[in-house]
Amino acid sequence: MLESIIEQREPQLENLIRHCRLPVNSKKSYNYINDFLYFVLRRDESRGQNTFLYCSGINFDRFLPITRGRHRPMSNPAMRGLQLVNIEIRSLILSKGATPKAIRGNFCNGIFPAGDLWYKEQLLIENAQESLPDEIIRFGVIHLLKKIDRAIMLGADLPETLLLPDELQVFIDTLCNRYGS
Repeated sequence: MLESIIEQREPQLENLIRHCRLPVNSKKSYNYINDFLYFVLRRDESRGQNTFLYCSGINFDRFLPITRGRHRPMSNPAMRGLQLVNIEIRSLILSKGATPKAIRGNFCNGIFPAGDLWYKEQLLIENAQESLPDEIIRFGVIHLLKKIDRAIMLGADLPETLLLPDELQVFIDTLCNRYGS
C-alpha cells in the first residue's frame, strides 16, 4: 500500500529530489534537515578542537496531523520524543569519550524556516571523534521516529535505516495523510 501512495506522489518526489537538501558532511557541518525535523552538528573550533555545536528540532505544525488528539495538553509526542532522544544522545556522547555541555543562547538560528512553530534544543559537544556526528544523526532520526510512533500508537512500519532527508519527509507526509485526524 505504501508503494502505491509513493507512486501517486512520484511527481512531488521528483520535485523534492530536484531541490533536495542532502546531508552535508563536510569538515565544518553535518546536516540532516527536512520540513519535519533537523539534526545538525557544526564544528566550533573557537571553543576548542573537536568541538561541535549540536542542534535538533521538530516542526509542531508538520507533525500535527498525526499527533493531534493523541496526547494530553503540553505533552506533544514529537516534542517529548525529541527530549528523550536528546537524553539518549547525551549518553551516546559520553560512551564515545566526548563531553556534552548545556549551553544558553540562540546558536541554532537560521537552520529551520521561519513561520512554522518549532521546538528546538542545542548542546555543545567537546572532544568528539570524527565519526560521532554521523552516528548522532543516524541514532537521533531513527529513535525519534520510534518514540513518536510508540507514543501515538500508530504501529507504522518504520524504516530501520536512515533515509535521505527528503525521502524521510515523503515517508512522514504519507503517515500524516494515512493516520491524520
